[in-house]
Amino acid sequence: MTITAIAVDPSNPKEFTVIHPQISAPADYDLLVDVKAVSINPVDTKVRENLIKNGLEQPRVLGWDASGVVLAVGSKATGFKIGDEVWYAGDITRPGSNSTQQLIDSRIVSHKPQSMNWAQAAAMPLTTLTAWEGLFERLKVQDADADKTLLIIGGAGGVGSLAISLAALNAKVKVIATASNASSAQWCLDRGADLTVDWHDLKGELAKHDIKQVDYIFCLNDTDGHWAAICDLIAPQGQICTIVENSHPLDQSALKMKSAALHWEFMYTRSMFNTPDIAEQGNILQQVAKLVDEGKLQGTLSDTLQGFTIENLEKAHHKVAEGRMRGKMVIEF
Repeated sequence: MTITAIAVDPSNPKEFTVIHPQISAPADYDLLVDVKAVSINPVDTKVRENLIKNGLEQPRVLGWDASGVVLAVGSKATGFKIGDEVWYAGDITRPGSNSTQQLIDSRIVSHKPQSMNWAQAAAMPLTTLTAWEGLFERLKVQDADADKTLLIIGGAGGVGSLAISLAALNAKVKVIATASNASSAQWCLDRGADLTVDWHDLKGELAKHDIKQVDYIFCLNDTDGHWAAICDLIAPQGQICTIVENSHPLDQSALKMKSAALHWEFMYTRSMFNTPDIAEQGNILQQVAKLVDEGKLQGTLSDTLQGFTIENLEKAHHKVAEGRMRGKMVIEF
């Protein structure tokens, strides 16, 4: 089958190009999906930056969030049939979702929420999985008592928006989210935050509320820039999780003295290493779909571009690269 995809151009990595690759029938656990909408995440822009820096030999199709319809089912894929409506975040080691059709491992896919349209559904998988894994598998905030506090740095972004809501739904902790302005602060409060603070002066802002330390920190923005404040604010025996890679060595001395733990969350770990629990991502998405359809969890779609074009993809990449997104941007085919 010949499909249409938009890829990073190997002759000029700063540009996108339309390609028409061949795609095979699904094998083993794969599904062949007719893509209806994709969202753009910071990982898209970061991978593109690395390709610009290092070059590439062949076109690279980005995109790791999608919703669509199952066209064909692999021999070992279970729980899906042709015509099913699905959502997923994908696998960074395979061609991405910026294409009209895509092969995807069924174990990291689930049926999309029935109450959501294509754009709304495409906005959520990657950020949902990142938030869920960070909160409940790394930090384990679901085990904390009500007197514990969780600080989410980057509360109004795609991951932060869902982390606030999921923590409010599934944990007893007091949720504190950073926000840069009144509109972002209200966005966080609407999603379940108990308190918002300006990220420019975390220690000073928290001190205004008589908070000198927090038990959990989920860092979703600029690990390097926030590291000093994170080390000062984390409570003895506290838990830190970050999703943002550091550019410089992180001084661990304060964490050692406090016996504090540092966790990394990388949503692609399961698919990249084909871990024994790879199917847990599909299970998480199915649980989230149920929460959405029951009206317990809000979507994070903030902007939709109509049409799968180079122009729209460039526009979306530029917006996300600015680092000031509230919610998520989606391209609907």
